[in-house]
Amino acid sequence: MHPSHLREMTIRGVILGALITIVFTAANVYLGLKVGMTFASAIPAAVISMALLRNFKGSNILENNMVQTQASAAGTLSAVIFILPSLLILGYWTGFPFWQAALVCAAGGILGVLYTVPLRRVMVVQSQLPYPEGVAAAEVLKLGHTSTNGDLGEQASRGMRTLLAGSSIAALYGLCSGGFKLLGESFSAWFTTGPLAFRVATGFSPALIAAGYLMGAAAGLSVIAGVVLSWAVLVPVLNSVAVPSGLSAIESSSQVWSTQVRFIGAGLIGIAAIWTVLNMLKPIVGAMRASVGNRSTYSAHDKRAVPDTDRDMSTFAMAGIAALVFVVLLAIVYYFLAEGVSQISTGLRIGLSLLCVLFVFVFGFLIAAACGYMAGLVGSSSSPISGIGIIGVILVSLLLLLLTQLAPAAMQQLGGKPIIALALFTTAVVIAVAAISNDNLQDLKTGYLVGATPARQQWVLVIGCIVGSLVIPPVLELLYNAYGFSGAMPRPDMDVQNVLAAPQATLMAAIASGIFDGSLNWNMLLTGVAIGAVVIAIDWALRATGKGAMPALAVGLGIYLPPTIGVTLFIGAMLGFFVERAIARREQHSGNVLAAENARRTGVLLASGLIVGESLMGLVIAGLIGVTGQNAPIALVGPGFAYTAQWLGLAFLVAVCVFFYRQVVHKASWHAVNGGMKP
Repeated sequence: MHPSHLREMTIRGVILGALITIVFTAANVYLGLKVGMTFASAIPAAVISMALLRNFKGSNILENNMVQTQASAAGTLSAVIFILPSLLILGYWTGFPFWQAALVCAAGGILGVLYTVPLRRVMVVQSQLPYPEGVAAAEVLKLGHTSTNGDLGEQASRGMRTLLAGSSIAALYGLCSGGFKLLGESFSAWFTTGPLAFRVATGFSPALIAAGYLMGAAAGLSVIAGVVLSWAVLVPVLNSVAVPSGLSAIESSSQVWSTQVRFIGAGLIGIAAIWTVLNMLKPIVGAMRASVGNRSTYSAHDKRAVPDTDRDMSTFAMAGIAALVFVVLLAIVYYFLAEGVSQISTGLRIGLSLLCVLFVFVFGFLIAAACGYMAGLVGSSSSPISGIGIIGVILVSLLLLLLTQLAPAAMQQLGGKPIIALALFTTAVVIAVAAISNDNLQDLKTGYLVGATPARQQWVLVIGCIVGSLVIPPVLELLYNAYGFSGAMPRPDMDVQNVLAAPQATLMAAIASGIFDGSLNWNMLLTGVAIGAVVIAIDWALRATGKGAMPALAVGLGIYLPPTIGVTLFIGAMLGFFVERAIARREQHSGNVLAAENARRTGVLLASGLIVGESLMGLVIAGLIGVTGQNAPIALVGPGFAYTAQWLGLAFLVAVCVFFYRQVVHKASWHAVNGGMKP
């Protein structure tokens, strides 16, 4: 029975959710541009909400659930950074136009919310999908709700202290590395033999360690397999074929990786995403058919007969919002074209705008269903959003390319760069749809388990999309002007060591440009597809025997990302493996199940804190760079200190790993009390 006496959607909850959304969105934007991945924010948001709202009269589990639902948009909507910077890399934008970028994020995110509403009953209520993050967030909320007031206060305070501890450590690293320059950020060494060169590298970032910890051992091992395949096999083999004249073995290897091997990784990521969708096509179609039947049945009844715990946003509201989103997207694309190509005819501008918006609505719905199902099966963090983006940019680029063949005279008005930019801009909306769809059903699962009203959750997610969309453009502008992106530097005197890789955006720009000008290295992409097929077969065999897994997407990331990122992710994943093994061993010895769950939750919170702390410090330093106009405004040492800083950075990394292990494993109370039912 729904606890109707409890308040769910409150003004204070919405305000708190908005504030948490702002912080986590900013952190995710920085992390995504630096390493190409974001983190889930539902559990830390739930802990923060419980810790703060417990000081207010009448706070309850449903109100806390609404806060984490709204704030969870931070870890998902920020995925649009995987493509928006590509417009700067292409040279179409010189900055981030606030309203264009914000409306793209908001419109795509809200559309993602709408598309998952009719899928809720069949995918959340009636299915057996595990929804790992959604169930975990529900357990955190239930734990706080079922505790006595004193216990709740202590647990919430302990969770906040864990978050703050991780944030403080990572912020200290960010200050001493990016600010004071006392700590190195990475280690890289080359080994050459004749024309061949092999690279060994790692980063020291606590945020990367935390990201690897959260992604798990199987994914971490797959990433390092991709790194080894890239730098020990693919780069040497391709480099041995033809070393460009005038380049050293090291320079040639770097060029081969950036211009050839990374496209192999892109092909592998793409086939991994396609395989995931095809593998789930039958249950996805079944879920969509069942949802249509369910929705028509419920619509035929008086809505008062539907309990609050099964009430979705009304059809009237959905239709009105969808119409508004359609008009907004049409206006945005029209203005986007008008701003970039003044000579294009009004008729062609309207036609292209309609085509792109219809593509978003049709392809977006298919992607919403696929991403929602994938999130339920493997979790939001493991869903291949990058792969979806690659598929999207290829499809929309080929669609526009076909149009140029069918109507060459009309399309000639666009020229080269504007049509590429249009493909990227359209894909940005698709990624926003996919990202929120990926997250929304996870939140609805949490709400289902704690007895929330789905309609209210759907409304606060819309609010979360709007708040997040207002944060993303200024943060992107700040980071671009302070650090620059790979392939897009606002000033020629910027320090290349600080450049944010923006890996997905760089790849999307290269793919779209290559399709239109015919320079896309299809051989490397198809090689990646072939390698991906082998990896998928290995993964299938491992899962069938129960001996592990080798996610193809993670292998592709290992090939595509720089080794300073891939190796550090692997270190974090191995830290997680040893932590989990120690927890399982102690759980078996003590019989204390709740202590083990508390230890695992501590690990998630500490990892989230490490990510947030380093990311926010990066934003602070970016602000200082922007204000002063200097690349290193608070540096305490010069370039000559780099060698020593490298070793200090390594020492700091080791210290963080040791602290993490001890904090999670040794700080838990493992003594069994009352048969092991209380930690």
